[in-house]
Amino acid sequence: MLELYQAEWCPHSHAVRQRLTELGVEWRSKPVEAEPADRAAMREATGHDVIPVLVADGGAVVAGTEEILEHLDRTVDEPPEARRHRAQARAHGVYPQLPRET
Repeated sequence: MLELYQAEWCPHSHAVRQRLTELGVEWRSKPVEAEPADRAAMREATGHDVIPVLVADGGAVVAGTEEILEHLDRTVDEPPEARRHRAQARAHGVYPQLPRET
């Protein structure tokens, strides 16, 4: 099962969670500490301390929103339901507008 190191307050994590939902992919949330300097466990597991980070099936680590979204687009077929999920998100004003990653 996919594991997503993320935080609920993070707009980049939200974008990845939204895409996972659109794709109908099961995943496990790995909440992280608020401060990157405090993320020793995540750093040890993934080599990264900035979220989001996806640990894919087989253990491949994909870090960064765009990289994760591209990975998902390459490895998961989009079901017809994805368009309806996007429409609902837009209708409710929750489709993420991402600030630049740092």
